[in-house]
Amino acid sequence: MSDKTYDLIDAEAAHRVLASKAPGQLVDVREVSEVDALRVEGAMNIPLSRLGELAARLDRGAPVYLLCRSGSRAAEAAAKLDALGHRDILVVRGGLEAWTAAGKPVVRGASRVWSLERQVRFAAGSMVFTGTALGFAVDPRWLLLPGFVSAGLMFSAVTDTCGMALVLGRLPWNRGSGGSCGR
Repeated sequence: MSDKTYDLIDAEAAHRVLASKAPGQLVDVREVSEVDALRVEGAMNIPLSRLGELAARLDRGAPVYLLCRSGSRAAEAAAKLDALGHRDILVVRGGLEAWTAAGKPVVRGASRVWSLERQVRFAAGSMVFTGTALGFAVDPRWLLLPGFVSAGLMFSAVTDTCGMALVLGRLPWNRGSGGSCGR
């Protein structure tokens, strides 16, 4: 038996099932700022960073269709929901990228907040640049910072998770709290 806690469904099939009004809950696990920029109408937003505290909003008796940008966070959310007792979990293969590529309807917003992926790239690049500059100009021990960041990026690639994204997702402008950068 597979240790996979979910099934994959393509965007076309997921859209067809949800449009048929069959029981099911489409859940977008991206952060609020990402959903503000682009979303599937009718999808419930429960960010991966807050899934533990918000999972009670889901009906355990109905299938849960999980969606994120590309599918990675949705797979992680599936494992968390399985641990919380949900059994009928489907991940939209390819996420929102596949959904839009299939021509399925989306709602475009005007979020001024960068996508979480872009925030991660900026934060990692800033730390590498700063550590390198300080390592050459001030003290070579600062070179440990870019080393730490590169190790984190490699770990992120191997495990297909991103700890930095989870941390950044908790910042006020990504949680929809109306922080200075978010609205």
